[in-house]
Amino acid sequence: MTKQIWLNLPVKNIEKSKQFFSSIGFSFNEEYSNGHSACMLVGDKNFVVMLFEETMFASFVQNTIADTQTHSEMLISIEAESRQEVEELAQKVNEAGGVVFAKPAENQGWMYGCGFSDLDGHRWNVLFMDYAKLKR
Repeated sequence: MTKQIWLNLPVKNIEKSKQFFSSIGFSFNEEYSNGHSACMLVGDKNFVVMLFEETMFASFVQNTIADTQTHSEMLISIEAESRQEVEELAQKVNEAGGVVFAKPAENQGWMYGCGFSDLDGHRWNVLFMDYAKLKR
């Protein structure tokens, strides 16, 4: 049935968003990007996150876009390879103008992560998961 899943996010400024995400380590497929949208690739399997200017996004969803300053529409989680990678990403987010709303810390004894908001207030969760410590 499905071949792939994409995440679509509204952004106020495509170029600023591309600059932010590039500076924290993400790449873009320019073949599927233009002045109103950008195709961001996440992870080894190149999970696609499409960034769309808000007016274009609104025309797709035919609904009001959530105010990310007062509401969360979702939490986007990505896996890190180490505790150090979590800490480095948090530092890059701060330097790039994002907001680290949850500083790097251990969670539940087997996860280490942080939470950040991008330039448009979308919330991201970065986790290193030590499965050997997971109590089943």
